[in-house]
Amino acid sequence: MQTPRAADTMKRVFSVFVSRYLPELSVLCAVLLMQAAGVWFILHGVAAGASAWVRRTICWVALGSFALECFASLLRYQRVLRHFPPWVGGWGRGLVMAWALFSLMLLVAFVLWRLGPRIRPEYSAPRRNFMSAAYAAVFGAPAAAIGYGVFVERTRIGLREQTIVVPGLDQDLHGLRLVQLTDIHLSPFLSVRELDRAIAIANETHAHLALVTGDLITSGGDPLDACLQRLAGLRAEAGIFGCMGNHEVYAGAENYVEAEGARLGMRFLRRSAASLRFGGATLNLAGVDYQRFHKPYLAGMNHFVKNGAFNVLLSHNPDVFPVAARQGYQLTLAGHTHGGQVRVEILHSDINLARFFTPYFDGLYRSGPASIFVSRGIGTVGIPARLGAAPEVALLKLCRT
Repeated sequence: MQTPRAADTMKRVFSVFVSRYLPELSVLCAVLLMQAAGVWFILHGVAAGASAWVRRTICWVALGSFALECFASLLRYQRVLRHFPPWVGGWGRGLVMAWALFSLMLLVAFVLWRLGPRIRPEYSAPRRNFMSAAYAAVFGAPAAAIGYGVFVERTRIGLREQTIVVPGLDQDLHGLRLVQLTDIHLSPFLSVRELDRAIAIANETHAHLALVTGDLITSGGDPLDACLQRLAGLRAEAGIFGCMGNHEVYAGAENYVEAEGARLGMRFLRRSAASLRFGGATLNLAGVDYQRFHKPYLAGMNHFVKNGAFNVLLSHNPDVFPVAARQGYQLTLAGHTHGGQVRVEILHSDINLARFFTPYFDGLYRSGPASIFVSRGIGTVGIPARLGAAPEVALLKLCRT
């Protein structure tokens, strides 16, 4: 019979596995299955009539890519990283994952180039040409789109300006400018130079208040200190404030970010609030650590709502918005979704992964007098690509009706 202490330990272990490891394991398995299906399709389609050495080469390259992807996923964890040189946790992990993903694309390109004209020799010439073109379209178009997302759109950081109309807003808050940076993910796929460019864009807005809504890095091996030092270069009249994202939680870095941020002049709000005066008006700024999906949201945060003030909530997860509105927060600022990161419009429908988790994935949403703005953020997670969801620095301007 299990003792109460053993039962509690089992519950904690299960909770950590479900919240931290299961999502990544599920994504990895799904990617591997899709890639395995693609290899099977190549072997039984395009390369069906190829020689034995070509088919063996395809299989070995595919297996090598699968092994590299698994290895790169393991490098996200400190207990694995400590057995390798420090650089392995940064550029090494990024290069391994990039090779694993792109090697399959190169394999497809090689097969199409080498064997395309000889597909199924029993077919007529027009049909062979049609099949070659069809295979090229099926495999080439996604590869070209992902290539554009990796090498072009991922680095095109722009400024997004959004006016937020607030009923009954105090005259002294009319025209107040808030600049928001979120989902930075400083890592092998977002350089310090690109972050410096985003900070320069933010400083050019001459905002009254600078806000950072989580996910400074992706995992524990990423350059957290460099990210904090760059963020300390933000310039805003009323200071720099922030909240924690899920990747600070995964990296176990919440306390360090709070302490080091304070040393550098930034205040990360963790179930706390700050009252800021602008003329005769008060902006009450509250913040929470990452709120896990499907858990009770914002427990006890109603106590930080201040009567007579304009109440703003910083929450990395935008799914808290209905609860925040009920508690009395007139504006919620969030990130987390990356605007879908990879979005495709089909038959006037916006298709992206974020829509399966939350209805608040990009831009401004309203519920009665309350509003939420969800920024697409700067960095990437999962695949190092953006498509239809360009990275951004957000400038929000408050206006009274």
